[in-house]
Amino acid sequence: MNLSNHILFFNQISISDIAKVGGKNASLGEMYNQLNPKGIGIPNGFALTADAYRLFRKENNIEKELNDLLLSLDTEHYSNLISIGETARALILSGTFPKEIIDAVNEAYQNLSAECKIENLDVAVRSSATAEDLPTASFAGRMESFLNISGEKQLLDAMHRCYASLFTDRAIKYRHDMGFTGIDVAISVGVQQMVRSDKASSGVAFTIDPDSGFENGIIINSAWGLGENIVQGRVTPDEWMVFKPTLFAKKLNPILKSRYGRKEFTMVYVENTEGVSAEKTIVNFETSFENQNKFSLTNTEVIQLAQWCYKIEQHYGKAMDIEWAKDGLNNQFYIVQARPETVHGKEKKKVREIFTLKEKGKLLATGIALGDKIATGKARIIFNPQDGDQLQKGEILVTDITNPDWDPVLKKAAGIITNKGGRTSHAAIVARELGTVAV
Repeated sequence: MNLSNHILFFNQISISDIAKVGGKNASLGEMYNQLNPKGIGIPNGFALTADAYRLFRKENNIEKELNDLLLSLDTEHYSNLISIGETARALILSGTFPKEIIDAVNEAYQNLSAECKIENLDVAVRSSATAEDLPTASFAGRMESFLNISGEKQLLDAMHRCYASLFTDRAIKYRHDMGFTGIDVAISVGVQQMVRSDKASSGVAFTIDPDSGFENGIIINSAWGLGENIVQGRVTPDEWMVFKPTLFAKKLNPILKSRYGRKEFTMVYVENTEGVSAEKTIVNFETSFENQNKFSLTNTEVIQLAQWCYKIEQHYGKAMDIEWAKDGLNNQFYIVQARPETVHGKEKKKVREIFTLKEKGKLLATGIALGDKIATGKARIIFNPQDGDQLQKGEILVTDITNPDWDPVLKKAAGIITNKGGRTSHAAIVARELGTVAV
């Protein structure tokens, strides 16, 4: 058996391999090879290739059925989106991995565990689509990731669920919006050594101010525990803005401003996952009062992270959206994802719009501002995206949090108001892509 038919380790992958391993894995391979030697921590791992997914489809004889299903999508009202998604995911989950894929995955996992000198290494398992992390389409949060996965059985279960997540309602809708139809998009799965950020902190960074487009600022968001809380908008994170021109100056403090976030929840690993399914390996609990009221990074750590982010931006030659994690066991930082920033990275005409407030009313609430518009409309309080049909086009959506399940709803909103989330949450990224104002 030739392992490389279906498996590529990060040291075999570069940014030119998006067609083989998807955008996420191509970027990880590129950084592992080019930036790890320069002192930027990238955990090792491997990718199950897009060709393996195509073989899975072929061996289970579901290609035509899947393609016909996707082409039957009601592209005007999306009235059959939910049923198409359910049927497609059921088709994938009813399939089984060919033996050659199972053998290749098990061998690669054993090799990675041996290299890390840990039996049944804990790994993160992430979906990586071949149309993902492009300059025009981020696909951020549309497909699933599984953390704290241990052992060959749990690993294969997580990979199978990643395949199914290519057909979440939000992923199908987003692909159609971005011009991808049928089954042209394939999926790779990334497997990477877990960083124990459940015992420390993690977060997201942008090498450009994602709202103003200010190119000399690096924005860092951080919260206690795993970074999924920030990405999914469940918490309001700590935030720092760091000034690039003084980032490497010894006598000048490059931190322009910092702000406490409430950091409402802390996500951690379940300690014993034996016999547990891939979707139940993490728990979320309320952050202690003490941790809510102190920064989750020191100024020294913020500057180190910002320097890494700047070097990543220099390597790629473009503004980047970066996920990082701090390991609480060794106090080291790691970069776990990096993709092009998709709002200001698009080539578009510089058009300046001016909005004038005609009258003032009673101030009801304030928060973190996204966008540079004035929006008006009837406020519609909705707590569940499944009730999204209640929102009429041009109304203001008011809810607790937004996550990728809300994407079809957000397109109708003139504005978005949420209780939780920061400027680097997935919901904030999508709001910018849509040009929607949010608080």
